[in-house]
Amino acid sequence: MLDPKSLDVLFREARTHNGFLEKPVSDAQLRELYELLKWGPTTMNTQPMRVVFVRSREAKDKLAPALSAGNLEKTMKAPVTAIVAYDLRFYENLPKTFPHRPDAIKNFLGEEKRAGNERTSFRNGTLQGAYLILAARALGLDCGPMSGFDNAKVDAAFFPDGRCRSNFLCNLGYGDPAEIFVRNPRLTFEEACRIV
Repeated sequence: MLDPKSLDVLFREARTHNGFLEKPVSDAQLRELYELLKWGPTTMNTQPMRVVFVRSREAKDKLAPALSAGNLEKTMKAPVTAIVAYDLRFYENLPKTFPHRPDAIKNFLGEEKRAGNERTSFRNGTLQGAYLILAARALGLDCGPMSGFDNAKVDAAFFPDGRCRSNFLCNLGYGDPAEIFVRNPRLTFEEACRIV
């Protein structure tokens, strides 16, 4: 079991950051982040998440037109913005990622499987996006996950072949404590859970 301080870092004291210090995030840190998050479970080890780490000024300018007004400034100032997306043809990797079932890909082939494939990809890509947040926190990075953007514009700019679709954005870096909002309440166990 993790010690209380580790649980604080991952959950109890972790915050959504709206401002970041001018401290860069390196390629090595982004690789380390992926190398940690990739171990999280997905259905049949499908691993459909795809990430574009937007860091350069040119890439930020490409992202800017898709952002809502409330997310523009903080995203442009963040050291890195991860576009967390999901691959609609994730199943093409199954011979590599699920090798003990060489025929597993057949479960996903055919036009009649399209809607189910998209649900599988979105669900598991979202799980992997959550692992990204936890891995970033575990490695000392702060996160600002958000909606508030035009998915179609992001997809046209960063995934023009239509294979991947954006899910959410997550600013990454070293948070500025002066820009943290007051923490909002959480539902109690009784409000959110049932034991049956």
